[in-house]
Amino acid sequence: MERQILFSRDEIREKVENLGKKISADFDDDFVVISLLRGSFIFAADLVREIDKLVEIDFLTTSSYGHNESSSGEVRFLTDLRTNIENRNVLVVDDILDTGNTLYAVKEKLLTYNPKKLKTCVLLDKPSRREADVSADYVGFEIEDIFIVGYGLNYGDYYRNVPYIYTYKEKNEEF
Repeated sequence: MERQILFSRDEIREKVENLGKKISADFDDDFVVISLLRGSFIFAADLVREIDKLVEIDFLTTSSYGHNESSSGEVRFLTDLRTNIENRNVLVVDDILDTGNTLYAVKEKLLTYNPKKLKTCVLLDKPSRREADVSADYVGFEIEDIFIVGYGLNYGDYYRNVPYIYTYKEKNEEF
C-alpha cells in the first residue's frame, strides 16, 4: 500500500487556526462546543485551543459507519450530552460531512434542547456524497469522494493517531 498525503500536518494546523479565528469572531459570548466522538476528538481538541472565547466542551457519541468505508445511513446515538444547552450558543464539531445523515440527525436532536444558536463546523466536506439536506457553517477542506484516514479519521479501529490526512492505493494502481 502506498500513502498519498492529502493534507499535511502544517496544512491542517493552518486551517484549524483560521477556523478558530472565524469562530471566535462570530460568537459574542461563551458557548458550548459539542464534539462528535470518536472521529472529531483530535480536530475538536486542536480547534478549541484556537478559539479565543470562554468555551464549555461536551461530547456526543454517534455511530453510522461501524467498520465500513461508507455510512450505513442509520445514525445511532450511543451517548447523550451532560451539559444543559437550553438558551445557550452551541457549536457542533465533526470530522467529516459525508452523506450528511449524522450531522442532520445531531442537529435535529440538539434543536429539541432549545439552544439559543446552533452552528456546525467540520474539518472535511464531501458534498458529492450528500444524501441529507444539511451543510456546515464552517468547513476546513472540501474533498472529492475518496476514502481517507488520519487526524482522527479511522478505518476500523486504526489510523486515528496519524497526524496528517491521507488516502492509500495499491502499488501501480491509478487514482
